[in-house]
Amino acid sequence: MDFVSPLLDFFSIFPAWFVVLMISAVPIIELRGSIPIAIDFFGMNPAAAFILAAAGNILPIFLLFSLLEPASVFLSPKSPFFEKMFDRLLKREEKQGRQEIFRNLALALFAALPLPVTGAWIAAAAAIVLRLDLRYAFISIFAGVIAAGILVTLLTIWGVQMWGGVFNP
Repeated sequence: MDFVSPLLDFFSIFPAWFVVLMISAVPIIELRGSIPIAIDFFGMNPAAAFILAAAGNILPIFLLFSLLEPASVFLSPKSPFFEKMFDRLLKREEKQGRQEIFRNLALALFAALPLPVTGAWIAAAAAIVLRLDLRYAFISIFAGVIAAGILVTLLTIWGVQMWGGVFNP
């Protein structure tokens, strides 16, 4: 039974740019799923697909990192549970030198891998758990998203040229 066609028919009622942004923002799927849909299903220009997918993939991470501290300030006084949780997340050790550089490099590579269960969302969670400086972690994740977007765009173009596409046989 073909379960993809009804889903894509549902998405076709929305503007293509909106669908690409929304799919890119979904954890696990991210731009690895939205770029092929943008190029093959919607017939979008690969450059536009890349830009929309990268923006849709990085926006939730930016919001997550931006809202973490304000959420801590708001929720911590109201609940001992939240106070303890945010204290653990936001109290970072002062890490200097190679260890921090290698962790951020690993974070960028992890975000760049176009494999299942890798990507910006998981990299962001890892940055928080590892207590990395979120400014540098965001830059690393952004670099990984750009690298993954380029790779997925090139693989999608190649796949469409080789096999005629997945959604438009």
